[in-house]
Amino acid sequence: MAFEPRQTSVGRNIGQAVQALFARLEQGLEAEREQLGLWVPVALGIGIAAWISLPNKLEWLAFCCSAVAITSAGCLLPLGARLRQMVVLGGLLACGGCLLIWGKAAIFGTAPLPRPIFMEVTGEVISADVVPAQQMSRVAVRPIDPSGLPALIRVNIAATDIPAELGRGAVIRFRARLMPPAPASLPGGYDFARRAYFQGIGATGRALKPIVVLQPSVEAPPLRNRLFAHILQNGEGEGAGIAAALATGDQGAITEADAEAMRRSGLAHLLSISGLHVTALIGAVVFLLMRIMALNRRAALDWPLMLIAAGGGALAGIGYTLLTGAEVPTVRSCVAALLVLGGLALGREAITLRLIAAGALLVLLLWPEALAGPSFQMSFAAVIAIVALSEHPRFRAFAAQRDEGTVKRLARSLAVLLLSGFAVELVLAPIALFHFHKAGMMGAFANLIAIPLTTFVVMPFEALALLLDLVGFGAPAWWLTGRAIDLLLWLAHSVAASPWAVATAPVVPNVVFGMMVLGGLCCLLGRSRWRWIGLAPVAAGILVIVTTSPPEILVTADGRHVAVRSAEGGMAILRERAGDYVRDMMAESAGHEGPLAAMADLPEASCSKDLCMVALTGGGRMWRLLVTRTGDLVPRETLAHDCARADIVIADRRLPPWCRPRWLKADRRLLARTGGLAIDLDDGEVRTGKVPGDTHPWIIQPSRRPARRPSNQL
Repeated sequence: MAFEPRQTSVGRNIGQAVQALFARLEQGLEAEREQLGLWVPVALGIGIAAWISLPNKLEWLAFCCSAVAITSAGCLLPLGARLRQMVVLGGLLACGGCLLIWGKAAIFGTAPLPRPIFMEVTGEVISADVVPAQQMSRVAVRPIDPSGLPALIRVNIAATDIPAELGRGAVIRFRARLMPPAPASLPGGYDFARRAYFQGIGATGRALKPIVVLQPSVEAPPLRNRLFAHILQNGEGEGAGIAAALATGDQGAITEADAEAMRRSGLAHLLSISGLHVTALIGAVVFLLMRIMALNRRAALDWPLMLIAAGGGALAGIGYTLLTGAEVPTVRSCVAALLVLGGLALGREAITLRLIAAGALLVLLLWPEALAGPSFQMSFAAVIAIVALSEHPRFRAFAAQRDEGTVKRLARSLAVLLLSGFAVELVLAPIALFHFHKAGMMGAFANLIAIPLTTFVVMPFEALALLLDLVGFGAPAWWLTGRAIDLLLWLAHSVAASPWAVATAPVVPNVVFGMMVLGGLCCLLGRSRWRWIGLAPVAAGILVIVTTSPPEILVTADGRHVAVRSAEGGMAILRERAGDYVRDMMAESAGHEGPLAAMADLPEASCSKDLCMVALTGGGRMWRLLVTRTGDLVPRETLAHDCARADIVIADRRLPPWCRPRWLKADRRLLARTGGLAIDLDDGEVRTGKVPGDTHPWIIQPSRRPARRPSNQL
């Protein structure tokens, strides 16, 4: 008896534990059976995100093989189990998402120009978009001569140099310095090269006068451009740019001060054509059609009014989407609105998370590259937060209509709007910190006034003004629209001026952001108590963001612009004449709120005409940073002496081999391989803008040139 196997043996206990765990998982999935379909676009998006994040073909293939292996392992689970279905379908969707964007990049992408060139170009104008705020136009050109250029290039033309005959279909000749689309200048920065690759743009530049029109345009400007110009001509004051953006989605006429105020106050979403605008338009069309048809007795009694009104609203939504350029938020909103109209016409509840999942799946299938952009992420995150909150039983009970006084009903409506605003701001904060390194903190309060003002005052007045312009009596309506927009701008500037308006953070790692997104989706898409497991990765991500120390040194990919953190905690930039774009980019990447000082004015800096030596503190020691300031030649004796004293040397040129700092030499040769740099002196960590071995098709691989003889001068 002593040597016989006991019932409590280790093998039996392990088997029972596995069975118990499997049963608990099945119970949890059974409780979430109505929500499992919502994870279909999430699984597809994981595959798309893997292709964008992983650097080369070998790792893309490894991911696809891993996804297929997970699918194969899922087939070993018991038949009929929900876990089996979830694992098998999830692996296939993840593999399919990776192959989907990989295939689109290989078939439809446009390779960038290999290197900058200065040449004369003859080409056909594809589109010409006016940007009044910057006094220029962005013109897309299909080159005819020379033929070795990419299929589509985009050039900026100053407003004073634009010929009158310029338009779609015109053939023009101009001189320009063409460059490959710019990649991210700093780690975690905006990667225009990736977006341009999928848009078909292979080169960008600035056209120099004279712009010769060889064949004038015979086509009328697109309706969107004509509407944009009409609103700017008839609108009142600086608010005309806001009015044009609300109607067409083109934000080119909004001044930088107003745009920054809208971003800081959390009202920038009003300027992008999305759910608010599409819903307001479709709702107005459905309302008007219902009221007009109800005036006829026969129509009111015999016709399916809701079906007809829904059809009219659908046509209006589709037309508005095409008019405004069919951007991702507009397409998502249009698809969602069409599904809502279909549900209402059939007499069913249509505003659900399944509707949002269907819209996301459609967008990812057509534009998988949109997943990496803030527009897709923020628009879908905001809608998911609102719908998930509205579906919660307690919130639904609180927001339900009831027989109560006017004051209580108004207070309840304001409370519902405020709670929805808080939910949206909470969900959008990690996305804003990841992409823009700043997040609005008072957007819920600003939207409490701005959304009703825009929906029920600004947009109706603007629509009325456009209608009255048909008979030449739109001036009074445009005046009212201008006053309403002035009130909106006053609100934006007032909120943006608050010191608590914006929270800043340095660059958030991709892994941390992805972990927070999946955790947030688990909380929003789930219905059982298991969904709160998603709070763990969200809390971990917040802890990482709060505890991450900002970099002490930032270097752009070309080495021309360097920013350092001063002893007082501020930021200083090397070239004090740098433009606003460079300054904003540096400040955002460092998580710094405020102006950038001049490096030469720092007390810890010693600068000459050509070089600048800065003493920085980090990691319990003193660091000496040497930076070149000009392109002039520096005597060898001076450079060699300063290099020997420095721990870090940064230059926008190739440094000779005898320049040997103690720790890091970041010259043009190194920056061509690494891209921009973010240097954390406390941890001794250097983050690079380029991933080693990155072979994405929009990445230009550095050319290997034969080594030159070292010179006696820099």
